[in-house]
Amino acid sequence: MPSHLFADRPAQPPEPGSVDALISQTRRLRGDVDAVRRDTVVDDDDAQGRWQRALCDLAVHHLDDLREHLGQLKEGLPPVPETVAFPQAAPEIVPEAQTRVGSAEWNLLTDEVSWSDELFQIFGRSPESGAPPLDELGSTLFSEDQPLLTAWVTACLVDGRPIDGEFRIVRADGRVRTLHMRGEPVLDSDGCTASMWAVMRDVSELRRSQRAVRESRDSLQRQREIAQTEHRLAVELQEAVLPPWRGSLRLPHSDAGTLDVAAHYLPSATSALIGGDWYDALELPDGSSMLTVGDLTGHGVTATSGMAMMLGALRGMAMAGIAPGPLMGWLNQLLETSVQPALGSAVCCRYDPARRVLSWAQAGHPAPLLFRRGSGRALTPPEGVLLGATSGASYGQAEERLEAGDVLVLHTDGLTPRSIEFSRADGTERLLALAPRLSAARSAQDCVRLVVEEFGEGEREDDACVLVARVGG
Repeated sequence: MPSHLFADRPAQPPEPGSVDALISQTRRLRGDVDAVRRDTVVDDDDAQGRWQRALCDLAVHHLDDLREHLGQLKEGLPPVPETVAFPQAAPEIVPEAQTRVGSAEWNLLTDEVSWSDELFQIFGRSPESGAPPLDELGSTLFSEDQPLLTAWVTACLVDGRPIDGEFRIVRADGRVRTLHMRGEPVLDSDGCTASMWAVMRDVSELRRSQRAVRESRDSLQRQREIAQTEHRLAVELQEAVLPPWRGSLRLPHSDAGTLDVAAHYLPSATSALIGGDWYDALELPDGSSMLTVGDLTGHGVTATSGMAMMLGALRGMAMAGIAPGPLMGWLNQLLETSVQPALGSAVCCRYDPARRVLSWAQAGHPAPLLFRRGSGRALTPPEGVLLGATSGASYGQAEERLEAGDVLVLHTDGLTPRSIEFSRADGTERLLALAPRLSAARSAQDCVRLVVEEFGEGEREDDACVLVARVGG
């Protein structure tokens, strides 16, 4: 509203049609935002959803305020008389739920106090009780805010400074409201302060919405920072646990039946989900070689720490000479007794270069694929359930005699993702279709490149590992 300092130059009202159009646009926009707010499903653990809902609430409050101000603009102000008395508001009573703005004037010459009906409703006072004098207004405020109001009023009356600030009041019914006050002194013809007028706006819901937006935004930011930290820790732990070798590895170091081994880790499409996938190959004390791939359920630090535990135990038992079948049984028992419950799948192979025999066991995992002379097939899996699924489970062991030039492909389930359109069998068929190219490849590293070219470019929902072993002559 215009200040009484400029009451001799009344503002020209805007064209009614243009204000009506703005009110209609605001009403439609408010309905659209409210529809979005109602459709926003908020979970207790969904920080982003709470933030979005809080933003919608704040936008609704802003639009309600805008519509109310436009309505006042449309109605216009009555002519202001030459006296310093502030005009009374229209007698129409506005419902309390929609009342946000009220006005007041304190006449310092006559001690007359004028409050609008809206201001009585904001303060929860009845007009019959009368409006409080300026020096009693502070009694309705929070004790912490009373000195602030006193300083504002003193500066306004003595120094002519305008008031623009917020304070909290306690209504007669005990409800706490936050008010935004704008006020100015009104000077008489001698330049002395004759009265003070003020407009007070109830901004309680607006501040509540702003606080909700701020808190939900801060919560979302904290969750993002925690997620980034966990992701970094998971990546560092994964890099520390997975084999340090890159490129090809020759196992064992003797010439007869040497395995040319290469492996590759394929991250998910977002690179944000670090899972519990592993691969490994190492030479054992008796001259044989161990090959393994596996996967634990879950993502993040929990999954990678569980993977580190499993891979460490697997390496130790393999070095101790435990065969693949019994080794899987011990891994199952280890996962059952771990602090973090999880399920896992794995395949473990032991290759004897002297006899060129592969002994292997699996736990709910895709069977190794054997490629020989341009064709390929999946090895017949022995008995074996998921690790951690059944207490005391037994795991069978199978043997396969290999030949020079054979290519063995081990992979985790994420390499051939399953969906409504594609099953695990479809992914296996895609791998087997590479048989002519894999058999013709000159090294295990070339075989890995072929697999990555086939499966590494799509939108992968989960991470994966692939390990290729090529039998030398």
